[in-house]
Amino acid sequence: MLKIVGKATSINVRKVLWTCAELGLPFEREEWNDAAHAFLNPNRMVPVLVDGDAVLWESNTICRYLCTQYDGAALLPREAGLRAQVEQWMDWQATELNTAWRYAFMALVRQSPAHADAAQIDASSASWNRLMGILDARLAKTGAYVAGPDFTLADIVLGLSTNRWLMTPMARPDYPHIAAWIEKLEARAACRLYGRNGTP
Repeated sequence: MLKIVGKATSINVRKVLWTCAELGLPFEREEWNDAAHAFLNPNRMVPVLVDGDAVLWESNTICRYLCTQYDGAALLPREAGLRAQVEQWMDWQATELNTAWRYAFMALVRQSPAHADAAQIDASSASWNRLMGILDARLAKTGAYVAGPDFTLADIVLGLSTNRWLMTPMARPDYPHIAAWIEKLEARAACRLYGRNGTP
């Protein structure tokens, strides 16, 4: 059975849990423990996936692996062009979007003393909202999901990022296409289990 290491409220662990639920994959989840798990990931971060002899970290990589290993072509197409569309938006989430929200999230949600500069909070919030506008425009273009007409891994990773954006106490523009998309996501049982649980 698959083993997933990491707390269930972690946004990156939830990517993996949601993917497993969509694929119907049974798993065991363990809380991270340095003494027991540090050898699994040199970064000492979660999630970590153990699948037999395979040990993987980096949440988006784990999600790709699960789809490739366990017949998840509906979530990650085999055709190169369609797959690239999904992976493009997954990579955008992990780079551009994560970079934008980090300072504002650490200040407004985690209340980190190291992230207390008001100008940087405002700049991070503005950048975060601008990039969410790119997502809204993309959803307007597809009329459905992030990578096109079908639900894919891109919707899982960006659905969780959007949950974080909605739960952070900050001013947000009204993005109607994001709102309609979130309604579609929340109609999915796996999203209701893992897409909005706990704190962001």
